[in-house]
Amino acid sequence: MSRSKWKRREPDSPCQQICLIHSKAKICIGCHRTAEEVRSWARFSPEKRQRILGELPDRAGLLKVRRRRR
Repeated sequence: MSRSKWKRREPDSPCQQICLIHSKAKICIGCHRTAEEVRSWARFSPEKRQRILGELPDRAGLLKVRRRRR
C-alpha cells in the first residue's frame, strides 16, 4: 500500500524536540515558536502555519547568547 495517500497537505510542525521556552525571549529554544503557537499548532490553518514558519528564521536572532569573559 502506498503511504503517499496518507501524506498531509499542510506544513509539518517545526518541532525539534528541544522544548524549552526562553525566559526573556518567550520563544522555544528548539523551534522558535511562542508557547501559544506550540499549543495551538494543530488548530491553525495551513496558511497560518506557513506564515509562522516564514517568521521563525528571524526569531532565531532573539536567542543569540552573549558570553561573559572570565
